[in-house]
Amino acid sequence: MGVLFALVAAAAYGSADFLGGIAARRAALLAVALAAQAVGLLFILLALAAHREVFEPASLAWGALAGLAGAAGIALLYHALSIGRMGVISPVTALLAAAVPVIFGLATGERPSPIVYGGLALAAAAIVAISASFDSGGEREFNTAGLREALLSGIAFGAFFTLLGMARNGAPLFALLGSRLASVGLLGSIVLATRTSLRMNGTLWIVAIGGALDMAANLLYLFAARIDGLAISAVLTSLYPASTVLLAAVILRERLSRIQWAGVLCALVAVAMIAAG
Repeated sequence: MGVLFALVAAAAYGSADFLGGIAARRAALLAVALAAQAVGLLFILLALAAHREVFEPASLAWGALAGLAGAAGIALLYHALSIGRMGVISPVTALLAAAVPVIFGLATGERPSPIVYGGLALAAAAIVAISASFDSGGEREFNTAGLREALLSGIAFGAFFTLLGMARNGAPLFALLGSRLASVGLLGSIVLATRTSLRMNGTLWIVAIGGALDMAANLLYLFAARIDGLAISAVLTSLYPASTVLLAAVILRERLSRIQWAGVLCALVAVAMIAAG
């Protein structure tokens, strides 16, 4: 079940990123990021009202720290997606997002089986392959617009996954509450300080769907990490670029190269190996 939770979380994260990138092309970046986080906060409050979870201060604190990292990550990612190619930005971010919690998990004693190690390595290769794109002149686009923001976003998301994972054995809803309170507070403060316009220019419904998907993905990731640990869950969840790339290919007509399709195939094989382990 942990593998399934992580894969569904990956699909939800990728879809949310796609929608956030679309919205950030029409409305102010900070407005989109704040609205998406606010929608997630609303959903977690409704979930807490429906399910009376036992309060745990540690989970709330870990969630708050994760929320600060996540807010920085999502703002950087939306900016990168709004100025660069989704098929490049999302996978580059995901590679770093996967690396940080994997290193932490292994350093703290998680020891997957050999076949799982192979699956993790193949998953990392899949993320790189999916990010391999070329411009019309045949030049590799690793220096494309938004790449610097994508790298910083990946590090921030890696910290988010690691910190949120620390609450996996505690109270998940309160961890997510802490995360959203921190991210909404931080982004809201920046919006006020910069006097950013909150006009959504017809993208509110897009942002609302994206925010709901992102919150669902967070909860599924916590469940996956509780079952299978940080290393496995983080890598599987970080396969989210596959859904972002596929959505960009279908809706925005961004063409996938052969190596990107090979990356998608590697991702499927990696999932099978990790599940078998």
